[in-house]
Amino acid sequence: MGLSKAMRLAVRGVSSSTMTQMSLPALTTVSAKPSMMSALFGGSSGKTMPRMNEPVPGLAIPDPPVVPATAPHTIVTTLANGAKIASEDTAGASLAVGMYIASGSKNETGFTTGSSHLLERMAFKATMHRTTFRVTREAEVIGANLLASASREQMAYTVDCLKTNLPEAIELLADTVMNPKLHDHEVADVATALKLEMAELAANPANLLMEAVHAVAFEGGLGLPLVATGGALARLDGDTLAHFVSTNYTAPNVVLAASGCGHAELVALAEPLLAQLPAGSKDQSSTPSRYVGGDYRVATDSPVTNVVLAFEFVGGWRDTKASTAMTVLNTLMGGGGSFSAGGPGKGMYSKLYRNVLNKHGWAQNCTAFHSVFDDTGVVGISGVADGARAGDMIAVMAQEFGAVAAGKITDEELARAKAATVSSILMNLESKAIVAEDIGRQILTYGERKSPQEFIAQVNALTTADIAAVAKKALASKPTLCMVGDLTSAPRYEQLSALF
Repeated sequence: MGLSKAMRLAVRGVSSSTMTQMSLPALTTVSAKPSMMSALFGGSSGKTMPRMNEPVPGLAIPDPPVVPATAPHTIVTTLANGAKIASEDTAGASLAVGMYIASGSKNETGFTTGSSHLLERMAFKATMHRTTFRVTREAEVIGANLLASASREQMAYTVDCLKTNLPEAIELLADTVMNPKLHDHEVADVATALKLEMAELAANPANLLMEAVHAVAFEGGLGLPLVATGGALARLDGDTLAHFVSTNYTAPNVVLAASGCGHAELVALAEPLLAQLPAGSKDQSSTPSRYVGGDYRVATDSPVTNVVLAFEFVGGWRDTKASTAMTVLNTLMGGGGSFSAGGPGKGMYSKLYRNVLNKHGWAQNCTAFHSVFDDTGVVGISGVADGARAGDMIAVMAQEFGAVAAGKITDEELARAKAATVSSILMNLESKAIVAEDIGRQILTYGERKSPQEFIAQVNALTTADIAAVAKKALASKPTLCMVGDLTSAPRYEQLSALF
């Protein structure tokens, strides 16, 4: 009652009553009482603040940012040595910048195997000009977030910070990537920690099932392990990593990409640094990869069976029409875990959720996946089922993939998958870090950055026949079947092949 009355009094403009001052002090101007320390030793009791509905004297309120008349676009500059600098001036106070390198585990040899994984963990450590402590301290001073990631075809080193710190971020990034010290003692320390981590993963073979998929599916570079083995970590040292860096981190294989800064400023800062990269050649000495398919299985004491069924995706990312259809196919099939919170947009209306998880209580997980590279890749379904139903799980996976290949897709399913794909593209590109990564990786793959509108137009133009054609072409390849867990009910590989 008292609060309601005070509110009525405040609305009427009566702000001097005792009740108002007691109930709504923020709406009144009250003289600050001196603190105990001020009473003892003297001094000011502080500045009296105005009401909350009145402006603070002397406080300058900045104008809202001006919305650009046109959407930002990507600008690319190619340096004399072949390195590329690309940027998109996205509005905002922050920026993301990264160096993307066409180098990964597929470029490793028997001598350097495991280098990409170890270099990921050695990122942003001592350089020829900085100690590890100084690298860390400089990143802290500018509030930067540092990240490195290795894959089978590309390496990425990224820095996120405020755009006012662009010069510091560029210099720190270029130094750590181009001039790593690679002290033997630091390499040994990181390798020891990584070896313990890999030992924990290896204790449960299901954790490395996707590694097995690539090893079985491909022969050549893409079949080489991305995750460093214990033997490789025991053999690798600073000189070996330095050799791998000097061989693969050459100018034609490097793209510096940024989101959230002006291109002219970026080029002025980065060109003198990237000009020091060796010219080298874009044609690297990697073993050609070829899809072969096959069978891999490890029996464990687990009561469940982890299954991956995969097929070849011919053309890779460079076949833009097929890769766009493959992306929509992946969304269309969807899936997830039987304990997913679910809901629209979380796969509850996808084919695998409705036709597998909602119908079979023994299916704990069933999810469509893809692992695609520049010129090839694999698409398929992964799942977890009760050990006694492993054969049923594989049969259901084959049935669902075959149904899509036969064109059993409704207009509603296709429209939903296309809308979800477009939504995912636009949502992801709200992040400057993802925009910078998209720029860098696209230029490494295509030689240019295709606009989101171009991909969205390709998605919207897809038909049921396009999706079915991609699935049918994949099913024409030799299957890759990988299983870990209870194999007592697992079918033979020949039985699987007979299903297609």
